[in-house]
Amino acid sequence: MRAEYQRPPIRVALMGLGRAMFSSHYPVFKAHPALFKVVAACDLVKERRDIIAKDFPECRMFRQYSDMLDERDIDVVDIATCSVDHVKHALAAMEKGFWTLLETPIALTVEDSQVLRGAAAKVKNRLIPMQRGLFSPDFLLAKSMMSDPRLGDIHQVVVRREDFVRRDDWQTVKRLGGGAAYYAMPDLVLQALRLLPLPPIQMWSELKRIASLGDAEDYAHVCLKTRGQVSADIEYNGGCLSELRAPSFEIRAERGVFRVMPGASDGELTVIDPDFKFPRRRSSVRTPPMEDLHESFPVVKIPVSLPKGTIHGPSAFWKSVYDTVRTAAPFPLQLDESLEAVKFSHLMKKISPFGK
Repeated sequence: MRAEYQRPPIRVALMGLGRAMFSSHYPVFKAHPALFKVVAACDLVKERRDIIAKDFPECRMFRQYSDMLDERDIDVVDIATCSVDHVKHALAAMEKGFWTLLETPIALTVEDSQVLRGAAAKVKNRLIPMQRGLFSPDFLLAKSMMSDPRLGDIHQVVVRREDFVRRDDWQTVKRLGGGAAYYAMPDLVLQALRLLPLPPIQMWSELKRIASLGDAEDYAHVCLKTRGQVSADIEYNGGCLSELRAPSFEIRAERGVFRVMPGASDGELTVIDPDFKFPRRRSSVRTPPMEDLHESFPVVKIPVSLPKGTIHGPSAFWKSVYDTVRTAAPFPLQLDESLEAVKFSHLMKKISPFGK
């Protein structure tokens, strides 16, 4: 991210000093003081507040969220609390008129998502979903390949995220809003919705627990069908050994497939040679010949990459946050898109016996 902005840094108030905050949010604030300044922090655990105090001595500390929201020298409230509290905490911040950055999942039910939509509309859409999937390099490359003529007509999009982790935190507990359908699938579903040329009209899904130590699922699989030819197969697997992991995106089409590995900005097309044309043939109802019907044709592997200079990953996300708050630039992700992903996560939980 560039540091030469002439506008003042965004004054950030932190709500919830847990793993998500310290792994995905706070390092950015520390690394880019010209863009972000932590002015307030709230958490019940003093030791975690002390971490913030060391880096931002002037930061005001709070144990109660309502007390922090009474402060006025705040631009953005950054919320990374327990999933069941996301809507409540976001509504309180927006009621005070603050920009609100909300971790995934932004809601657990369709009903709550509609409440968020209404509240956001009252404050001129000052709600920013913390969904980083649309900024990842592998997704950006997959999106660009959807229109590549070398693939021909596309029939399936595959989205995968795989890991192996014996989680034992509250994200594994159903009553606290845990489970892969909520903490992992919103980003993956959102990516698939951006790739699909038409909105889905049918859905199939399943949830399982593999390696997680709680009672919530760490495996979620969903298939989306559109009115057209293209469908989406989306899977998060929290019990997959690294030796077995698949590409994060596959685009399957009539002349081949595009694949890219997780977090990569380089992928590969494996396609029938673009210069090759099949000889003309027609199907027949006559008794087929005895010989094999397979044909010989040349297959080529073509490396593809994001254009040089493409901003992606966390830098792209946080630059967009800064530009939206400080310059009124449109945020690349519409709230309705995030709410659509919530709908599918809610349905996964609702229709799966394991999700209940």
